[in-house]
Amino acid sequence: MRKFTLSQRLTLVFALLLITSCSLLGWLQIRTSSQYSQAVIQQLSGSLAEHINQSYPLLGQDGLNNDSVRSLFDHLMTVNPSVEVYLLDQKGNIIGDAAPPNHIKRHHVDLEPIQAALDKQPFPVYGDDPRSPDAKKVFSVAPMMQNGEVKGYLYIILLGENYNVLASDARFNTISKVVLLTISLIALLGLIVGGLAFRWITRPLRSLSHQVNALETGGMAEMQAMAALPLEKTQHHDEISQLRQGVITMARRISEQWHRLSQQDQLRREFIANISHDLRTPLTSMHGYLESLSVMSATLSEAEKKRYLEIALAQSQKVRTLAQSLFELARLEYGVVKPQKEHFCLGELLQDVFQKFELMTQTRQLQLLADIQPGLPAIYADLGMIERVLTNLLDNAIRHTPEQGTVAVRLWKEGEKVMVQISDNGPGIPEELKEGLFVRPSIVSQPHVRVGGLGLMIVRQMLQLHGSDIALVEKPESGACFRFALPI
Repeated sequence: MRKFTLSQRLTLVFALLLITSCSLLGWLQIRTSSQYSQAVIQQLSGSLAEHINQSYPLLGQDGLNNDSVRSLFDHLMTVNPSVEVYLLDQKGNIIGDAAPPNHIKRHHVDLEPIQAALDKQPFPVYGDDPRSPDAKKVFSVAPMMQNGEVKGYLYIILLGENYNVLASDARFNTISKVVLLTISLIALLGLIVGGLAFRWITRPLRSLSHQVNALETGGMAEMQAMAALPLEKTQHHDEISQLRQGVITMARRISEQWHRLSQQDQLRREFIANISHDLRTPLTSMHGYLESLSVMSATLSEAEKKRYLEIALAQSQKVRTLAQSLFELARLEYGVVKPQKEHFCLGELLQDVFQKFELMTQTRQLQLLADIQPGLPAIYADLGMIERVLTNLLDNAIRHTPEQGTVAVRLWKEGEKVMVQISDNGPGIPEELKEGLFVRPSIVSQPHVRVGGLGLMIVRQMLQLHGSDIALVEKPESGACFRFALPI
């Protein structure tokens, strides 16, 4: 059964149901036809027993009139051999019959059907057949009276053994053939119409199955073609249409996920290229100065050796800082780091972070301004992560702000969150770099051009662990402005 297609299985089930229904129809037709003929025969012969009872004096003063009984049996067997005549006493026991020896299977007849026939119940009424242990047949009955009392019954089986033999052949030659022919025609027409109907009904399903099979061999091109198919706007559609819309929706989702994965793969390639560039520059410089020390050590003065070593150490520090940032970013992206949240005052944390940059701002004559809303509530976050976020953003702003410039931090409450905004009057972010500012570092090395780096990527990852995100805010004047929210 599993080897068949859905259409074949539906057709097979329909054919079995049709054949079963036709068989039941034929059985009912034969049964109702037989009951109808028996009812007609019983109705036509209903007065036969009464007529015979009046024509033949079966009871005498001393009981049964044997001569009349023998004459009656001989006459009926000659005129109508299909009938069987029995004489019953008041309790239904057989006291007279014309059956051959050993043909009587039961010697008592139930009187309830006899009473129903005498009360003119609707035909057919079936009574016990003395020549069968359990069969029921139509009959004609009349009470045998003597001195105004019922002394017995004249019980006539209208369709006896001889009739059964003849009727079985006739039924097979007439009714059975007609019924079989009718069933065959109905089954043939039903199969043809059912096959066409199933083909019409399952056509959308076969089309959908063909499209799904094409997805297995066609790859993403076929998936995108499936995703481009329109969805039906009708609210009332059948299950196959719903299945088709579900497949199209799934194809769209897979296509979108594939597009995002392609973008992420492209970003990963760019990220590797950019990091390689960022690592290669300090490593090349450090290698050059160390090589110079090794080759020209005898000719260099102590001051020059010291300067070369300081430059090499500075470049190695850049490599160390970059490696630490990469390691930290990897831990954040893979979910190794979990925020340890607590309530603390963001304004106080900001003042502590300001102290880290006092020397740098004084050297470059920069102003650090804090605009903190009075009565600012405490936030619920990881203290270390938020300190790192503020440090990275302030370091980024200070490094890209010209001398005698200004870096401003504003804190205010908005709904159930505390908003943080950090702005400067530096060169700002070029339009072509804004889209990937927080997702990949840039290798742009032009002077006076501000680019993103690992610090901004780490900031975004930490804020996302707090259910927040960072955004670049447009401002009319020069410089960059970053904004994010923290939960109370």
